[in-house]
Amino acid sequence: MEKGKLGALLEQPPRTVSCNGYALPEEKPPPEKPRYAQGTSAQCLDSWKEERTRSEEDNEMNLPNLAAAYTTILRSLGEDPERQGLLRTPWRAATAMQFFTKGYQETISDVLNDAIFDEDHDEMVIVKDIDMFSLCEHHLVPFVGKVHIGYLPNKQVLGLSKLARIVEIYSRRLQVQERLTKQIAVAITEALQPTGVGVVIEATHMCMVMRGVQKMNSKTVTSTMLGVFREDAKTREEFLTLIRS
Repeated sequence: MEKGKLGALLEQPPRTVSCNGYALPEEKPPPEKPRYAQGTSAQCLDSWKEERTRSEEDNEMNLPNLAAAYTTILRSLGEDPERQGLLRTPWRAATAMQFFTKGYQETISDVLNDAIFDEDHDEMVIVKDIDMFSLCEHHLVPFVGKVHIGYLPNKQVLGLSKLARIVEIYSRRLQVQERLTKQIAVAITEALQPTGVGVVIEATHMCMVMRGVQKMNSKTVTSTMLGVFREDAKTREEFLTLIRS
């Protein structure tokens, strides 16, 4: 093909297709995904260890802005932030909110702290009735309840208190119960590589008690089963029976 003709073709606008009478540009194929070096997948699997979105320095720097936001909220509710009972309320509320969401400051690797031990134990380990307090990310009101965790070790066990600490990290964030349940199970799986993990959460949501449908006795139950807890009905039933006993 002559150079002049080739240049003219290259300068032509992209072809269009018709949809309901409207001309749409022809879709281009998606760009090819880059190929990663060998071992990158393992690095991605370990990325959970470094998850941290807030620090103590961030708390100190952001506290005045957070307190000012609470002052605005009080005024918007028709209150007087200058009256005696509310003078320190914005600061108290700001520091309380930072505590309620302190899970953003911690990572699983901080919590584990060399608490994974080699142990030739292959029977189920269960810690149940772990108290849990979290904030619903939709209404910023609490939901509270109990967490039950079980796992089948694969030559390694975790210090029992660390299971409660893992619950604390993920519950002290803005959450929904479904995601919280899965995050706990996945963190234990990635830290220990056990044969299986089961997590069940029973919680009462203030967004259903204090507002909305206002059902005082309602409870929400969520579960995540991984590995043999998901694949083997007898293992799953043993776990569920033990946490109910």
